[in-house]
Amino acid sequence: MPHTWTTRTETDADIAGVREINLAAFGTAEEADLVDALRADPGWIPGLSLLSIDTDGTPVGHALLTRCHIGEVPALCLAPCAVLPAYQRTGAGSAAIEAGLAAARAAGERFVVVLGHPTYYPRFGFVRASAHGVSLSIEVPDEALMVLSLDGDPVPGGRVRYAAPFGI
Repeated sequence: MPHTWTTRTETDADIAGVREINLAAFGTAEEADLVDALRADPGWIPGLSLLSIDTDGTPVGHALLTRCHIGEVPALCLAPCAVLPAYQRTGAGSAAIEAGLAAARAAGERFVVVLGHPTYYPRFGFVRASAHGVSLSIEVPDEALMVLSLDGDPVPGGRVRYAAPFGI
């Protein structure tokens, strides 16, 4: 039977738990340190760090959306997304991502960029960015850079500029 996940926005009380989720999911501190750095960056948007919560109230999944730009157009970057290893492939990650995209849409955001697995993110509506003239300043596999229009408007072309902590 599929699990129905509860999701909610991260609070200050969740900061250590979010760090633990990212450390466990990735096996290095790189993504956890990135999330911590993004919290202090102007690209941080309150309400767009979402958690999947286990039945006992423990956060087990995390999805983060922060400010980026496609050319000069404000957009969001979906990264990182992480789930505790024991909860991977249970829908916890998808629930956090869907909650994040819904919160972004409700906040009037229009576009989201993700650099990730080309077989995973299309389920949320992401499509190949190069088809819209969207690129990065670094070399990545073409199929790994994807974009999503939250409101159905055409995706603007241009180079993606991430928040400074991404180093891109």
